[in-house]
Amino acid sequence: MAVGPTTRRRQLGADLRRLRERNGLTLEDAGALVGVSKATLSRYETKEGMVKWPTVDALCREYGASDEERHALVELAKGARIQGWWRSLADPVPESMNLMLTLEDEVLREDHYACMYVPGLLQTRAYAEAVHRASEMRCTEQEVAHMVDIRMKRQELLHREEPPHIWAIIDEAVIRRMVGGPDTIKDQIRHLRACADYPQVTVQILPFATGAHAAAVGSFVLLGGPAPELDVVYVDILGGGLFMEKPLELERYRLAFDYLRAQALDISASAALIERVGKEL
Repeated sequence: MAVGPTTRRRQLGADLRRLRERNGLTLEDAGALVGVSKATLSRYETKEGMVKWPTVDALCREYGASDEERHALVELAKGARIQGWWRSLADPVPESMNLMLTLEDEVLREDHYACMYVPGLLQTRAYAEAVHRASEMRCTEQEVAHMVDIRMKRQELLHREEPPHIWAIIDEAVIRRMVGGPDTIKDQIRHLRACADYPQVTVQILPFATGAHAAAVGSFVLLGGPAPELDVVYVDILGGGLFMEKPLELERYRLAFDYLRAQALDISASAALIERVGKEL
């Protein structure tokens, strides 16, 4: 998969911080060398927002970076200015979804644990509409339709020439929850079973019999980049989502996902349970 602008921007921030720390410089000291404020340099290193490539070039020279390192970081700075597909939508994308879209557009893998609803990438349109109506009670029908359009557009990444690998661990409660009425949930169960046969999708069901498990606190997604330090955890909260990328946070959620994967049914047993629930409906 080609490296996209968000990955470039995040890699640039990580590399600039690494070079500065290698030289034993504080943000204030490094900023003074190239005539930028401590706050500006901090923003450059936090992997968000626009950067000026001449400033990146100057920083690399002050840090004693090799010509190869400097050219690579300047190219990252230039490439980070490109915008994604969601910028062209007629209606604005809610701010709470913007970072998720930028990250997801470039991931190599997504590890989902779902305890409430089927993961968005595997939802049918009718199911997604029912979820949004229940979750966004103050939204108009037009706003709900717009949010669902975005979700359906996101699903196109499953059919790219080089799609990311989606590993979904789904609590049994999810496939038994009556979302949107009998017809909607029946179609969703059939769709989920079909998605489980995609080569780029792995589905495991965490059965009720498991009892207590490693992620009883709620659903989360591990978004995997081209390097471990570029991974991000996304956790759903009311009104938006929480993103975490500190090493300790990442390690905690990676470990939780590993435990869930071990506690869930294997792939064939999961498919059999999905089919059984579909027939019971």
